[in-house]
Amino acid sequence: MKSISVKSGDNVVIIAGKDKGKTGKVMAVSPSQAKVIVEGVNIVSRHTKPRSAQDQGGIIKHEAPISVSNVMVICPKCGKATRVYHKEVEGKMVRVCKCGEVLDKKYVKADAKKEKVAKKAEEKAEDKKAEAKEAPAKKTTAKKTTAKAEDKIVATKANKTASKPVARKSKKDV
Repeated sequence: MKSISVKSGDNVVIIAGKDKGKTGKVMAVSPSQAKVIVEGVNIVSRHTKPRSAQDQGGIIKHEAPISVSNVMVICPKCGKATRVYHKEVEGKMVRVCKCGEVLDKKYVKADAKKEKVAKKAEEKAEDKKAEAKEAPAKKTTAKKTTAKAEDKIVATKANKTASKPVARKSKKDV
């Protein structure tokens, strides 16, 4: 069994055959047969008979497998069809383009990850600074509203106790 440098989910270009020049996304890979199924490429027709009264017969069009040797991976960074070579990154062998871009999505270059983390940290720090500037104004308004609400609660409690009779008279007392 040969190793295949194409994986499902890759964008590929067809380099030979009736669909030469077309591009598509790999839907399925069969390493044992060295074939791939590419979305929208190598469309074949199949004539089917209805098996029961509920089934419909007719002509069904679907993608057929194409040889791995007839496809090339398209690099997401440079946008060109490229031969894939393998390189060790973080202890794992990954597929790499000629331009240096890692094709495996799980193992993105460590530098790119560090840059993203640093950008996010900077954005969070800026957001906190902006909130700190706005926060004192919010706190004073919040204190005023809570003080007003507490005053209303105290006033309503006083009104309720004033409106209630001190001692209730029973029917026998009347």
